Amino acid sequence: MDTGMLPEYMARIDKALRFIDENLDGDLSLDAVAEVAHYSPFHFHRIFKFITNESLNVYITRRRLEKAAAVLMHRPEVSISELSLQFGFTANASFTRSFKKFYGVGPLEFRRQLPDRFSKIRQVESKNGQVDGLFEEYLCNMNDLNQWISMNANIEIKTVPTLHLACITSLGVAGLAGAYGELVKWAIPRGLLSEPDTKMVTVYHDSFKITSPDKVRMSACVSVRQPVDASGKLHPATLDAARCIVGRFEIPLSEFEKAWSGLFVWMNQNGYTKANRNPFEIYHNNYNEHPEKKCIVDFCIPVE
Repeated sequence: MDTGMLPEYMARIDKALRFIDENLDGDLSLDAVAEVAHYSPFHFHRIFKFITNESLNVYITRRRLEKAAAVLMHRPEVSISELSLQFGFTANASFTRSFKKFYGVGPLEFRRQLPDRFSKIRQVESKNGQVDGLFEEYLCNMNDLNQWISMNANIEIKTVPTLHLACITSLGVAGLAGAYGELVKWAIPRGLLSEPDTKMVTVYHDSFKITSPDKVRMSACVSVRQPVDASGKLHPATLDAARCIVGRFEIPLSEFEKAWSGLFVWMNQNGYTKANRNPFEIYHNNYNEHPEKKCIVDFCIPVE
């Protein structure tokens, strides 16, 4: 494999990954996806596995199952039959079998284990009427998280306006810093970082709850006034205006996971339903210039 061609490989494979995510219910044969990347099926299969460490079929099956898991988490009204059809499985049985092999439990059990953990644990009591220790621990964790959110976040429900973005995609958390490094090199000579309205944005295409950190796909982005032409690994994207839960935080990078967890808990406790759109972060400062190395950032969850 010619590593000198790596930027070109990454650009074409990223285009294929975006096509796959947009067509999980459609024809994702090797020929169809290879055509999107402008490679022959033979060369595409080799390059795809080199970049992603997965064969095309394994990747597609994983993405379908992870997207189904996300629906199970946030959309209790969607039936297993609907999920099976929505994500390209030929029958409920094949979907259930694949899901259980991937997550260790079937889709119905997966759904039962998630949203009602509070009420489920609450019912576990010892014979003398004392609440089980697991429930006490859960209550403490929830109380601590709620208290932390109330002390560190200003939460609003508002419409985030349309954002035109120039993006470089990272596969796995380890690659995000490098993606931002390349993005900054592209943006500086164009004067983007000196414009007062320019924002850096991270878009999360996957959830860490259901996707391994080394496979989570994220986009490092910079806002632009108009859509840009694709060049190399860079691609344009538009986040259409959306009603969002917006949590404004001033925190170090080490507390980002806690902020996301707390914001999703807040969403569930306040009766909101996540929309079928990707969560994202909007940064309002350079944390390296902050006296305490903190980020001023909006965590945004699109909701219905």
